[in-house]
Amino acid sequence: MRQLDETDRQIVAYLQYDGRMPFTEIADKLRISEGSVRRRVKHMIEAGALQIVGIVEPHLMNWQDAGMIGVTVQAGQVEVAAREIAKFPEVTYLFMASGGFDLFVEVYCRDREHFVSFLNDKLQKVPGVERTDTFMILKMYKLSYRWGQAEVPARIP
Repeated sequence: MRQLDETDRQIVAYLQYDGRMPFTEIADKLRISEGSVRRRVKHMIEAGALQIVGIVEPHLMNWQDAGMIGVTVQAGQVEVAAREIAKFPEVTYLFMASGGFDLFVEVYCRDREHFVSFLNDKLQKVPGVERTDTFMILKMYKLSYRWGQAEVPARIP
């Protein structure tokens, strides 16, 4: 996939604010054709650079417990462990980090019992996982998927 150009980035910025915004509206704002917007979005999706999804607040789906888990993995096993952890439906975010942990796993569960089951019956049984340290999310101050551009652009200059 080629790097996203300024037009691609502006299209993405609009879609970050409204994933259902009509391509005709984006095209009008950017002063390009609707076909160009449609083609660019299609290419970004096919290349894996863009996903358009519906996002709901987890507590509205009755998923009440969330946490960030630091994971220490045996040397040479990070990639294998990460691939296994990524398969779990409770995992919403997974990344390798520098510092005291090899991986950080963000998890959403229905309740405390589900959370404990996830830790004991899934995460800690992944081959290579040596230790976990759980940080329960007590209060969310910001949850955003809008990044890369602070504001929606008015149009291409």
